[in-house]
Amino acid sequence: MNAVKRSRTTRAGVGVLAVALLLLTGCDVPGVYRPARPASGGPFTFYVSPDGDDENDGMSPGKPWRTLDHANTANFRPGDRLRLKGGERFPGTVTLEEGEAGSAARPVVIESYGTGRATIAPRGTSGITVHDTAGVEIRNIALVGDRKALREGVGIALRATRPEGRRLAHIRIANVEARGFQNGISVGADGDAVTGFSDVRISDVSVHHNLESGLVFYGPEFEAGSPSYAHSGLRIERVTAYSNSGDPDNAGRNTGSGIALGSVRDARVMRSVAHDNGARSAADAQEGPEGIWAYDSTGVVLENNRSYRNRTGSRVDGGGYGLDNNVSHSVMQYNLAYGNDGPGFLVYSGKATGAHRDNVVRFNLSWDDARKLPEYGGIVAYGSRMKNLDIYNNTVVMRTQSLDSTQARGNRSPALRLRDGMRDVSVHDNILATDGGPLIEAESSYLPGTFQLRGNVYHSTGPWSLNWGARRFTGLADWRTASGQELLDGEPTGTGDDPCLRALTVPVTDPAGAENLVPRCEDEVTVSMGPQAAGVDAGLVDYFGNRLPDALRPGAAQ
Repeated sequence: MNAVKRSRTTRAGVGVLAVALLLLTGCDVPGVYRPARPASGGPFTFYVSPDGDDENDGMSPGKPWRTLDHANTANFRPGDRLRLKGGERFPGTVTLEEGEAGSAARPVVIESYGTGRATIAPRGTSGITVHDTAGVEIRNIALVGDRKALREGVGIALRATRPEGRRLAHIRIANVEARGFQNGISVGADGDAVTGFSDVRISDVSVHHNLESGLVFYGPEFEAGSPSYAHSGLRIERVTAYSNSGDPDNAGRNTGSGIALGSVRDARVMRSVAHDNGARSAADAQEGPEGIWAYDSTGVVLENNRSYRNRTGSRVDGGGYGLDNNVSHSVMQYNLAYGNDGPGFLVYSGKATGAHRDNVVRFNLSWDDARKLPEYGGIVAYGSRMKNLDIYNNTVVMRTQSLDSTQARGNRSPALRLRDGMRDVSVHDNILATDGGPLIEAESSYLPGTFQLRGNVYHSTGPWSLNWGARRFTGLADWRTASGQELLDGEPTGTGDDPCLRALTVPVTDPAGAENLVPRCEDEVTVSMGPQAAGVDAGLVDYFGNRLPDALRPGAAQ
């Protein structure tokens, strides 16, 4: 397609020659080239329809162009629109190159007209490519890849390759479906010293049945000594990412995630859903997929999302949400995870950079996660040189009896798993509930100066079990005495009382009923801690959007 763009000058020269011949001979010259976009004026709206003609001017529904190939010869300017007839299928691609497109005030728009969505069906390549430019809005379009595109194409590919400088501003993608590609939507900065995109809004989008991911952002290799981020100012809302299978032949990196954010600053993923991803990811991969996650990023907020039944083909990952390598100043809040192969919520750093810091996990729900991989748990935190992590007011229910008998014999996933490599970790005011599995699995016997646990509910409907380093405890009081945890000024905090959660006894439905993780006791469980007492700003609302009272109780529901 780039070759088509580069040929404009040559083809225009042919047009001038043909006009000269016409003046000399007085005869019609067949095949005279007519530029797709007038040389002056605008902005223009161009129409494309299967019943059109590329000899038309394309400027009205009554005289549309016929093909995307012809539309691609237009040099789109600020305010131009390319409109494809709704309900119709268009072979080919659309490409916007550097020097084209618009601005926030006058964007170039690609959209459908008439009834329904137009479908772009590329042949073994990407559907829409935006290269080193911005000021683009794409809406009400479907993109469907073929067998080759599943390995090599992207539904919508945004690519920045310019030397480091100002980010490319203003991208809008709304009411779009992308399926059958290597990646549904991919936003990338390629090279060692480039900046990517800013002011990006992606909403009401469905990305499914792609090979490697539904929606992915990436950038240059992260440098902890001088951290920089390719993309900034992202808002991702009401995106549904499902059945992005993973590549069974690619063990070199993770594949099969729903939504993955890499090299981003100031990003928010809201009211989105990731489910049934990753099932065919490589069995021998050292990295696995997640439903919704971030890495090499700062200022990320994952909130009000659902992530469930995500899988992994290997023995790693396959969880609901994750703050992975080199993530800082980020929050996971008001999210629901259930039935994932791996952890409901993972905070992890495999790189000893010291860049993973100052993160929060709060007011989330995890129900029957770590179904395949009991070496994880509902909430899992570990890594190299991680610090300043707050985990509070979450509700975690982990059961063995909800599994079939084969799984149940070996699956003893804890509600909370803590491993070495972290410091300044605070875990408070959570509800941790199991049906006999361990409430906590801690790799070492952490001292309160490094890990501090206060005001949590530790309840089991079966035998009470908590593993703290090499020791196993069967009662809260004994563990408190031995560990120094769950004490405030020498007074005991925390409780083993029953929080009366229906999630301990009812099956997980689809979609899971979050109300089953709300305490139902007439006498509410109360403990003496709260985020305010710990000097923590707990935000304004709980998982359900209820305004927080002055005195909080444990768990995600207030």
